[in-house]
Amino acid sequence: MGVSPAQPAGAAPAGHGVTYRREDGVAVIELDRPDAGNALDTAMKQQLLGAVRRAADEGGTVRAVLLTARGKAFCVGQDLKEHARALEDGAEAAFATVTEEYNPVVLALRALAPPVVAAVEGACVGAGLGLALCADIRVVAAGARFATAFTGIGLAADTGLSASLAEAVGPSRAAGLFLLGDRFGSEEARDWGLAHRVVPDGTAATEGLALAGRLAEGPTLAYAEVKRLLRGAPCADLREVLAREAAAQTALGATRDHRAAVRSFLDRERPVFEGR
Repeated sequence: MGVSPAQPAGAAPAGHGVTYRREDGVAVIELDRPDAGNALDTAMKQQLLGAVRRAADEGGTVRAVLLTARGKAFCVGQDLKEHARALEDGAEAAFATVTEEYNPVVLALRALAPPVVAAVEGACVGAGLGLALCADIRVVAAGARFATAFTGIGLAADTGLSASLAEAVGPSRAAGLFLLGDRFGSEEARDWGLAHRVVPDGTAATEGLALAGRLAEGPTLAYAEVKRLLRGAPCADLREVLAREAAAQTALGATRDHRAAVRSFLDRERPVFEGR
């Protein structure tokens, strides 16, 4: 795959921010603050939002997104040193970051039409876990470790984790992970349905990019509809789910991709999807 140079998603010193690059149809968004475990400070959150919006703005040329991180950890969550300083101005000021920075990032990630793959190495806790669960598919290194972490510092949840974790592992297990704060590893993540694939340590980004590249070659219009159906299903009754599915199938049935893929199947050829 062709590689374009990594570009900062916003102004920040090297090794302190988020980088964005394109590898053919894949937008690679990389957390890049390895010396701090990719802890999320204000600069990183703003740059991450900028990177996600850039992937959305590039439209049909971005056919899949890889969310990954540089260093030994995916993301240890909120930068608590910055948070402690913010608390000196009061809780209201300190927690404005939830509505002003975290929530827009989560909404932007979840709104991406292309499939999103998260590649997780090392620690993935707190808001880091919330970000990983914004992805559609997670590739997890064998040594990865996860935790909610919030109740350990007297908090509840943010980054949509109270919904996304319950959706991934079930409400009972999610309650236990929040209330008890237990850590869990890659094998549990796979067994509980949180991880799609467990790979050797040091290979999650490579494996994630390969998977994103495979998705980038696929039926992106169908992927977008699948994402909408899956996200809406938990809040809908069966009749509504069936109606949404029927509408999606009808819309996709009118696309060039569908007609060409049917012809390819009948001709025993590999289909080529153009996103039209």
